[in-house]
Amino acid sequence: MAEWISLHPVNPQKRLLGQVAQRLREGAVIAYPTDSCYALGCHLDDRDAADRIRRIRDFDRHHQFTLVCRDLSEIASYARVDNRQFRLLKQLTPGAYTFILAATKELPRRVAHEKRKTIGIRIPEHVVAQALLETLGEPLISCTLQFPDEAEPVNEPEEHRQRLDREVDIVLDCGPCGTTPTTVLDLSEDGVRVLREGKGDLSALGL
Repeated sequence: MAEWISLHPVNPQKRLLGQVAQRLREGAVIAYPTDSCYALGCHLDDRDAADRIRRIRDFDRHHQFTLVCRDLSEIASYARVDNRQFRLLKQLTPGAYTFILAATKELPRRVAHEKRKTIGIRIPEHVVAQALLETLGEPLISCTLQFPDEAEPVNEPEEHRQRLDREVDIVLDCGPCGTTPTTVLDLSEDGVRVLREGKGDLSALGL
């Protein structure tokens, strides 16, 4: 059964975040809030936890996870970013966007796209998500929390308590946070390609 942790949406308790970070390092799979909707997350170097997330979402082994980072400086370790891309990232982060970028060799193979050698990168604008990343000190492997037979992502975890109790180790409950996933922008080649229009506003790009 999952451990449910209620965190203050503006001033999340540092002691509780420390406990969650330690559990992540020990292999936990968590459900946590973001600025778009709830997400699933696990430690970057934990293959078993990533496989559990695949089972929860009914993903095949080819699915590309997102790497959720706390800031731009963290991205440089996992993705190659040129000056043009950096200016765009600086303009749009933190926010409800996922960016597809060329992966570096430091990135575990299971996270990078096996054919394209790319990675999805995200910097959320959510107090709890940011505080957790700061406490953990490294990115999370992540994806949207949406059950295979549901039409929308999870907005209010309490409505899915029985299912979450079976599937994850920890639920960070901060109340509802929306059901619109991120806008996905492919920056891995020349220009900007919109792969999915979501919560992130495209008007700043003139699109």
